[in-house]
Amino acid sequence: MDVTAAVWRDPKRPLWPLALAVPALPFAALLLATATGSSWSWWLTPVFILGVIPAIDVLIGDDHANPPDEAVPALQASPYYRWITYLFLPAQYAALVITCVAWRTHPGAGLVLTAGLVNGIAINTAHELGHKRESAERWLSRIALAPTGYGHFFVEHNRGHHVRVATPEDPASSRLGESFWRFWPRTVAGSLRSAWHLETSRHRLRGRSPWHPRNDVLTSWAMTVALFTALTVAFGPAVLPFLVLQAVVGFTVLEAVNYLEHYGLLRQRNAAGRYEKVDPRHSWNSDRLTTNVFLFQLQRHSDHHANPLRRYQTLRSFDVSPQLPAGYATMLLLALVPPLWHRVMDKRVLSHYGGDRTLANTHPPASSPPRSGGHA
Repeated sequence: MDVTAAVWRDPKRPLWPLALAVPALPFAALLLATATGSSWSWWLTPVFILGVIPAIDVLIGDDHANPPDEAVPALQASPYYRWITYLFLPAQYAALVITCVAWRTHPGAGLVLTAGLVNGIAINTAHELGHKRESAERWLSRIALAPTGYGHFFVEHNRGHHVRVATPEDPASSRLGESFWRFWPRTVAGSLRSAWHLETSRHRLRGRSPWHPRNDVLTSWAMTVALFTALTVAFGPAVLPFLVLQAVVGFTVLEAVNYLEHYGLLRQRNAAGRYEKVDPRHSWNSDRLTTNVFLFQLQRHSDHHANPLRRYQTLRSFDVSPQLPAGYATMLLLALVPPLWHRVMDKRVLSHYGGDRTLANTHPPASSPPRSGGHA
């Protein structure tokens, strides 16, 4: 056995369970609401996620350390890390149930944001699980997506976004000069269309109708219908608007993250007209320790795109990757205010390309050669 692998220990190992604090926040809010009788207690989750975490991110700073290559196989195989992702799901669903209960007596924006933020961040857990080969984890991914009605992400992200990332053809890659509010309808509609096209094409290649029980888009949406129906029966029709509103908040959180992950970055075409292979230059990274712990190292996004089967605990930071000035929690808030976002990020995109705007993925998109060149 290699000596390095034998002696190395993951210094973040005791921190990873902190990710479960996100679905635990509604329970803390419930206790506070019960003790105080105030509906303002339901703002605890939004304040913590959008206020406290960004502040802690700044105080704690960055962690650039990577696990040694020799330790990766054992780290990948450890069940400890995957059980943390598994446990997120029952906590997520329990949080959804208690917010439905609270909605009957204390409806309000704080409650919508509470459920939406928890289920939006759960899409990140679905993302981690959905990239794995194990069928159980892939099913768990779709279960985690059901509360936001975004089950088609399971198809589009793996088979669409990972193929077209950092190109004008990708609805989930934002463009230099494009605001989040312009990006949002483009990516929501474009990702849905892409998922349906990918899945129907898969079934037609097998000589069967896309309206098939094995259509992953339809079965994922059916999970949402079943979940919303069960909750409506349990808590009454008044809960249905709440479920729809929190779902919109949830998938908006996802799309805000998509917006910042590849903003303005573009894979160039080679002499054959094909896009170059995805490499660490095509994703924005952040090594902020706090948000990486809460998001299962999603911010080490370059390594994820290069090696999508790598589990979160083994993802690496690369010096050549363009770096965000803050963690995702802070950048998400900036994305919601376009003037601030453009002031902070546009110059970084141009700097990444040595001031040459023609090398960036721009809005409006530059004309591109015919699609016959294909994708790498």
